[in-house]
Amino acid sequence: MAHEPIVGLRQLKRARIAVAAVFCVHGAVTGSFATRIPWIQDHVGASAGQLGLALAFPALGASVAMPLAGAISHRFGARTALRGLLALWTLSLILPSFAPNLLTLCAALFLFGATAGMSDVAMNALGVEIENRLDRSIMSSLHGMWSAGALVGSAGGTLAAHLGSDARLHHALAALTLTVLGLIACQGVLDLQSTPDQEAPPRFTLPPRSALVIGAVGFCAVFAEGASLDWSAVYLRDILGTSPGIAAASTTAFALTMAVARLAGDRIVDRFGPVRTVRVGGVMATAGGLLVVAARHPAVAMLGFALIGLGVAVVVPLAFAAAGRSGPHPSQAIAGVATITYTSGLIAPSAIGAVADATSLVVSFALVTALACGLVAGAGVLRTAGRESAKVSPADAAVPDPRP
Repeated sequence: MAHEPIVGLRQLKRARIAVAAVFCVHGAVTGSFATRIPWIQDHVGASAGQLGLALAFPALGASVAMPLAGAISHRFGARTALRGLLALWTLSLILPSFAPNLLTLCAALFLFGATAGMSDVAMNALGVEIENRLDRSIMSSLHGMWSAGALVGSAGGTLAAHLGSDARLHHALAALTLTVLGLIACQGVLDLQSTPDQEAPPRFTLPPRSALVIGAVGFCAVFAEGASLDWSAVYLRDILGTSPGIAAASTTAFALTMAVARLAGDRIVDRFGPVRTVRVGGVMATAGGLLVVAARHPAVAMLGFALIGLGVAVVVPLAFAAAGRSGPHPSQAIAGVATITYTSGLIAPSAIGAVADATSLVVSFALVTALACGLVAGAGVLRTAGRESAKVSPADAAVPDPRP
């Protein structure tokens, strides 16, 4: 067990706000990067296929580096580890736009993904620890803050692109600003330290079996999310013949649906529990997939995509929370689940495209619908068997804040 200082309820609430701010900063980096991908493509002179290859490298970097996060947290403590890893992630935003060619872009994106994955694991591990101590769900709203940060970052990037700003200048200013905000936010997170007799988690290891089972549920959710986010506009344009504006609006609406559902998800999880919430979500996502497949009008398809978003929104936060309670090394289990979900996010867009090339987009979303059914069947693995970390007692709540 990590060394757990006496923590009062007031400090835990401050720590929750601090971690939420960290999630927001993390998401803002992703949003800032995504909006300038066309500029980066033109800068390195990459074709669509070459860009697709380069964009696989963030997920590869994350998958390789995420298992290191647990060892780093063990060595330096949770707060120091998160501070350093988050700063590396925010500063790495500078790298892709400065890449002069495709090869260096791939290398930059590999490092970009590696720092993203390690900081992702560290902040999720701290989020799970706070959730356990508060004994109520907070992971959904934390991931909602990530989505909100991504929207803010993408709004800034959209403005910079509209003004014709050089992405190198935009990303340099954004990276410095987000680094400062991230360092400030990290000051308020829990400062957990490992005890001298605690065995360090292995640097590289296969995910534990519990993480594989939980990760399978996350895989289904992320596949449906990635497929809907990347292909909903194409589906409405190519299958239902809508205008480009309406097709693009469906993607924006889907992203907003995900963010709102995650921000509101904790109250639902606390009331109905993770298993029932995911099962009902799986039913909603399955119904949404059926509407998409059967749609003959754009409004029906957009309703279907909205139901998919509502149905899968809280699954990944709950998968991280379940992983953090599944064994003696929460960071290792979270890294295992994160690796599986990152892989799902990597293969979903290309898998949908491959199935569509062989058959049609309608068949592709029939596959999404089948995976949504997997949420109904697999929800039981997210059952909360009891929180292993210290809960806040009335006595703890009265203890003054021990930080200087």
